[in-house]
Amino acid sequence: MEEISWSDFEKVDMRVGTILNVADFPKARKPAYQLTIDFGDELGIKQSSAQITVHYSKEELLGKQIVAIVNFPKKQIANFFSECLVTGFADDNGDIILTTVEKKVPNGAKLM
Repeated sequence: MEEISWSDFEKVDMRVGTILNVADFPKARKPAYQLTIDFGDELGIKQSSAQITVHYSKEELLGKQIVAIVNFPKKQIANFFSECLVTGFADDNGDIILTTVEKKVPNGAKLM
């Protein structure tokens, strides 16, 4: 694994956001949801596509605080533009478990 410098790490802007809306994404190649996420006053509302349908129902995602990278360029996935990358870890089957916070923090809080 290549080492990075502290300045490299500082370029990655990871923030906490609360999921406001979850919709099915039938045009995605793999099962996915379209997420609407509130990142607070500074960043506002962003959208993301996430392949997290194995471990999460739409209902349990509503109101969940997640960690996302918010400074990637927009990426078009089918007819949808993803504005941030929701982070997570793969389980033994390669299905994603979301990165979340243990206790509620303000939307837009930056990973330090």
